[in-house]
Amino acid sequence: MKFPAKYWIPGCTVAALIVIELVLRLALGLGSPVLFQADADIGYRYRPNQTVFRFGKTIKYNEYSQRSQPVTTPKPQGTLRILFIGDSIINGGTLTDQTQTISALFEARLAAKKQPVEVINASAGSWAIGNQLAYLRKFGIFESEAVISQMGTDDLAQPTSTSDRVGHDPSYPDRPPLLAIQEALTRYILPRLANLVRLGSPPANVSRPSVQELDQQFQQNLQNLNALVTWVRTQQRPIFVLFTPNLNNLVPSFNVPKYKPEFLQLLNSLQVNVIDAHQAWSTLPKKTVETFYQPDGIHLTVPGNQAIADLLFERLCTAQKLPGCLP
Repeated sequence: MKFPAKYWIPGCTVAALIVIELVLRLALGLGSPVLFQADADIGYRYRPNQTVFRFGKTIKYNEYSQRSQPVTTPKPQGTLRILFIGDSIINGGTLTDQTQTISALFEARLAAKKQPVEVINASAGSWAIGNQLAYLRKFGIFESEAVISQMGTDDLAQPTSTSDRVGHDPSYPDRPPLLAIQEALTRYILPRLANLVRLGSPPANVSRPSVQELDQQFQQNLQNLNALVTWVRTQQRPIFVLFTPNLNNLVPSFNVPKYKPEFLQLLNSLQVNVIDAHQAWSTLPKKTVETFYQPDGIHLTVPGNQAIADLLFERLCTAQKLPGCLP
């Protein structure tokens, strides 16, 4: 039986859409994003117990919304357990495989010394210092020997993130979209087209924090940092701070972020050991440093994650600052 000519165009269109949908789902993992959930205490966190395959990467979250394997309690005897807490730098995002996050690479360095080790990754995109503190207060430190808190240039004056964006911002979905095509359009294609349009238009009247508001937020963050350090120490465990710079703090020339000196001054007064990637990378060739960053100049590539893991091992294990860590 002949297929009527008048149905050719709609039929081909439907067939093409089905093929595109399948390619987006099977090849890219679109249509099944990593899901978030609002949290009254923390603001938001990743939905527990989810595994996603996306852009060729594996992303897993355990029962505590950590990008880690399930946590065993009580901790296995003789195991060195370290808790990382931070934002998207520590998390790695969907462009970083589970085995290539900073925490996973650091765990691999430690495991090479033939010691039982677990490195836990408690993190989420846009978490500020206040979110880190709230997570620790809610879930504790999981019998960890130490806590490593990651903070970057943009975190110094960043407000504590709330749940407002969950389910409303395409980057913070709380349920899967109906179609992979829908996600491709709303989360990736349309925002990029909008950015291209804005590039050729006069600047939009976007409300930005004033200098006074940023200063006030930084002071609030210093209070949160003080509270975070104090809380971890009530657990009778050491805390270390990992500072990660933006690319423009290193290239084309080394420069110090506005709030960093006062930030370090507080940590020094609290006698907190700081692993400062900003200072450590300042002596490296600029071409090398550039390979550490994704195009946004904030998030790290796999070589950048490895450089952080190596720096942590050098400053904590080789220097014998971390209890139980073999040099």
